[in-house]
Formats: sequence, structure tokens, C-alpha cells
Amino acid sequence: MDENWLQIHSYEGKGFQPLVIFNGWRVAILNYMDEIHPENNNRMERHTKTDEVFVLAKGQAVLIVGGNDAQVDEIFPQVMEIGKIYNVRVNTWHTILVSRDASVLIVEELDTGAQNSEYLDLPAVLHQQVVETARREQISF
Repeated sequence: MDENWLQIHSYEGKGFQPLVIFNGWRVAILNYMDEIHPENNNRMERHTKTDEVFVLAKGQAVLIVGGNDAQVDEIFPQVMEIGKIYNVRVNTWHTILVSRDASVLIVEELDTGAQNSEYLDLPAVLHQQVVETARREQISF
């Protein structure tokens, strides 16, 4: 197929991989990586410039949000369903848990990164809740 008409992308590796960049937007795939295993996932992030869209394509995932205050005092897990669109609003703390076989489509502004994002290490009690969420939802790691 002529790439001027149609481009086809996929990604089977670990972690986050941008696949399409167009007019200031980025479409990427997030697959399982050790950094987001519940035992290791003790950090949340928020983007100060843009919303971020997540779509579960396969596997299991839980999107965890923590509000939009300066600190995270409570976490709110959202079990994702395949094919539904989850829009994390600008300035909302979030992280994600994914099974080893999961693939999540992510859409965000192209320049989303450390320059317009904030990061927060979770207190031990909230990190434990992340781990318990993964166990409760029986996510396969």
C-alpha cells in the first residue's frame, strides 16, 4: 500500500512507543514493562498542558487517578474495558497497571514530557493500595 494513502503501525515490544506523529499530536502504544509492575509502580504523573487519552486494545489494565490537588491523598482505580476511551484530564495525577499481554493506545500532545509534567512518589500506604488493587482485579503479571 502506498504510505501516502495509508500507514499501518504496530508495536510488540515492552514499554511506551510513539507510532504516529501528526499536527502536534502523538499516538503511541504502551505495553507491559517492569517499571509499571505494581510492586515497582509507586509514582504518579500529571500533565500540565494536555489531557491524555487511553484505550485498552488487549489484555487487562487499571487506570489509577489521584485527583488534581498538589498532593495525592487517595487513589481511585478504574478498571479499563477493551475499546472504551478513558480521557485523563489536564493536571490529574495518574498511573496505569497493565497485564503482561496488555496493549494500551495513548493519544496526547506531541510535546508532553518532563518539561510540562509533574511527578510524585506515592507514600507507602498509597503504594500498598496500588499493589492491592492489582491483586483484587487479578491482573496477570
